Amino acid sequence: MTMFRRYTASAHRAMARAGLLSLEAGRTVLDEDAVLLALAETRPFEGPLGEFSLDAEAVRVSVVPPGEGESLAALGIDTGRVRRRMAGLFPVDDPAHWHLRRSTVRPLRVTLYGPVGELVLTARARKVVEVAAHHGGTVVTGEDLLRGLLADGRNRSISLLRHHGVPLHPLAAALGLTSRAA
Repeated sequence: MTMFRRYTASAHRAMARAGLLSLEAGRTVLDEDAVLLALAETRPFEGPLGEFSLDAEAVRVSVVPPGEGESLAALGIDTGRVRRRMAGLFPVDDPAHWHLRRSTVRPLRVTLYGPVGELVLTARARKVVEVAAHHGGTVVTGEDLLRGLLADGRNRSISLLRHHGVPLHPLAAALGLTSRAA
């Protein structure tokens, strides 16, 4: 059973985008930085969230440095061509083709499955989705994913938010978190 059954369409789309970003960079895991970049790109928030004034392109340079995806090119794999061919078969960015599942054998392993690959979530990315699901009540929103990012002050995304001038305490307050969370 997919964990996305409780996600809003926009939160589901953001997680699918995070998966695509990781795969395009040649990564084999999904980390919290990709989730942050996907949130900056898709802005899957139910209401206005002015405190989350984050430029996606500026974050992209920090999260996916130029050349990180070049290892596939060194093997002769043109990722752009592969994506174009795959897009002809089905839309790879369609959230309906992306599923988030927890292993029944290894309960701490959560994997994002998509039409062009699968990614095991790092411990910190898993924490993001678990905090989001716990806080979300009946549905998980983009705000809940952002709460999950803010829940661990040691993750790199917090540093990126600070570096890009996002006021963490007002953002935490807008999300209904205590100031200790940021």
